[in-house]
Amino acid sequence: MRIAIIGQQDFGKAVLEAMLARGDTVAGVFCAPEKPGARPDPLLSAARERQVRVLQLPSLKTDAALEALRELDVELGVMAYVLQFVPQSLAAVPRHGMIQYHPSLLPRYRGPSSINWPIIRGDELTGLTIFRPTDGLDEGPVILQKHTPIGPDDTLGSVYFERLFPMGIEALKEAADLVVAGNAREIAQDESQASYLGWCREPEARINWHNHIDLVYNQIRGCNPAPGAWTTHGTRKLYLFDARKHPARSFSQVKGKIGAVSAIEGDSVFVVAQGGQIEIIRARVDAGKKLPAREVCAEAGIAAGDLLGG
Repeated sequence: MRIAIIGQQDFGKAVLEAMLARGDTVAGVFCAPEKPGARPDPLLSAARERQVRVLQLPSLKTDAALEALRELDVELGVMAYVLQFVPQSLAAVPRHGMIQYHPSLLPRYRGPSSINWPIIRGDELTGLTIFRPTDGLDEGPVILQKHTPIGPDDTLGSVYFERLFPMGIEALKEAADLVVAGNAREIAQDESQASYLGWCREPEARINWHNHIDLVYNQIRGCNPAPGAWTTHGTRKLYLFDARKHPARSFSQVKGKIGAVSAIEGDSVFVVAQGGQIEIIRARVDAGKKLPAREVCAEAGIAAGDLLGG
C-alpha cells in the first residue's frame, strides 16, 4: 500500500523501517521542525537515508500541510508518536483516512504520559490502542487493542521498550491492513470509562518520602528512565532509578526518620519511607551520570543519617 507517516523519534523510525521492509511504499514522512542544538530526529535521519520525501512543517493545521499530503496521493496515513496536532481536515485526505498509535487502553489514560501513569498508580494491566484520530485528544473510535501485564517490578523502560514498542509496530501493520481491505471494525470509546492525565514531568516526579513505600516505589519505577523520580539533598537534586522496596513487618524494623538514609550497603543506599525502606540501586546527582547509588552518594557527600527531601 502507499502510505504517509506522521511521527518522530525511534518509534517513528521503527514504523518506517517495518513498513518499507514488508513492501509498502512510503510516499512521504511528516516530521516536526528540528530545534536548534537538538540531536537529529531518528525518523528524519532514517527517511533521508532511504530517500523518502521529508516534510517539516511548523504546523499541520495549515493549507500548506493539506496540499503537501494531497500531492503524496496516499491510501493511508499512519501516525506514529505524534506531538503535532493533526486536524480532522488533514486526517481525511488519504483515501482510507488515518490511523494512530496510543500506548494505553483507551479510553483510559488519554494524554501525553500514558505509559508513566498506570505504573505510578499501581495498575497491573496496560496496553496499546490503534484508533482513528479526531479533533478530540485520543478520543476517536478504536480499531484494535493489545494488552500487556504490568509486573510488580516493571519500569517505564521495561513496559515500553520490551513490550509496547514492538507490539505497537505490529499493531499498526495489522490495523493498516484491516483498514485498507475494508475489514476494520471501529468502536466508539466508552466515555463513562474515560480518563485524561497530562504530562509526567519534573514537578510530578518529586518524591514525598512520607508517602507509603508502595507509592514511592511505583513513582520511581514509573519515572524510570524519564523524567526520573527525584529528591533533594541540600541544594542538589538526587535522581533515583533502579530500586527495590523493603516493607517493615514490625516496629523494630523501622530504621529512622522518614526520608533518612538508614544505611549504605554494597552499592545500594537505603532510605526510610512510610511503611519500610526504599533501596536505591542506581542514581545520579543533578545532570551527572547514572551510577551505582553508593558512588553517587559519595560524590554528593550523602552519609547514613542524612535527611533527603527537606
